[in-house]
Amino acid sequence: MKKILSALCLLLASSSLMAGSKVIATGGATNIEGNSGGGIVPWATINGYSSSDEWSVNTFAARVGVDDFTLDSYGVGASFNNQWELSFARQKLGLDTIGGELRQDILGIKYKVAGELLYTAMPQISLGLQFKKNRDFALPAAVGAGDDSGYEFYIAATKVFFDAVAGRNLLLNATVRSTDAHQTGLLGFGGQGVEHKLMFESSAVLLLNYNLAVGTEFKQKPNQLGFADEQHWRDLFAAWFINKNASVVLGYVDLGDIAGLTEQTGFYLSVEGTW
Repeated sequence: MKKILSALCLLLASSSLMAGSKVIATGGATNIEGNSGGGIVPWATINGYSSSDEWSVNTFAARVGVDDFTLDSYGVGASFNNQWELSFARQKLGLDTIGGELRQDILGIKYKVAGELLYTAMPQISLGLQFKKNRDFALPAAVGAGDDSGYEFYIAATKVFFDAVAGRNLLLNATVRSTDAHQTGLLGFGGQGVEHKLMFESSAVLLLNYNLAVGTEFKQKPNQLGFADEQHWRDLFAAWFINKNASVVLGYVDLGDIAGLTEQTGFYLSVEGTW
């Protein structure tokens, strides 16, 4: 937590740095896997504020604290032309009750193929690819995972609807992901009888004004690791886009049962800097 608060101070101090041309908040936040979106779901948005022929870079740090686990995630990203997004995230899952930790690296690329978040009737549509590498595979292998790395493909559609709820703008997102990951890869990939499955993810965000938003997300999870049920994830969050250089997201998460430990609920906190 101290690292996150320190990062927020640094981000606030950077507010005089040059930002891009996009409207504030249209780059979304950075989720726990390092790509642009909400807290747990990738959106079709491209991170940062780069527009035509512009570059943008960002960095983030996040913590999810639930009853028996603590997930720390941090990383960097870059975007070009409001069309390409590259991201890298490192995750560390502390097994607070069991003891030990699981680490994972995530390399992502996203490409906007059609539409616009604000200016067209068609929603913004993006394709994404993630390569995930589990760095502590002994435990996942022991419980049935077949591989320490895996690929995930997703397609996301995101649109802002003006004056949709009590005069406020509403962002809706739908994402379909192909995955064979167990607990997003923190418990490995594949295994006997495991195959890639299509999972549905969604977000609904009410924009209270130009820099404040509240929202909810749903993340469907595959249940293919026999030793314990894997349940869907949900969150409720509030996002503050302080300026084009700094943002903060605070939320409540419900991760269901994880590795046989039930009712994993708690908080989500993320800070991000963009240049």
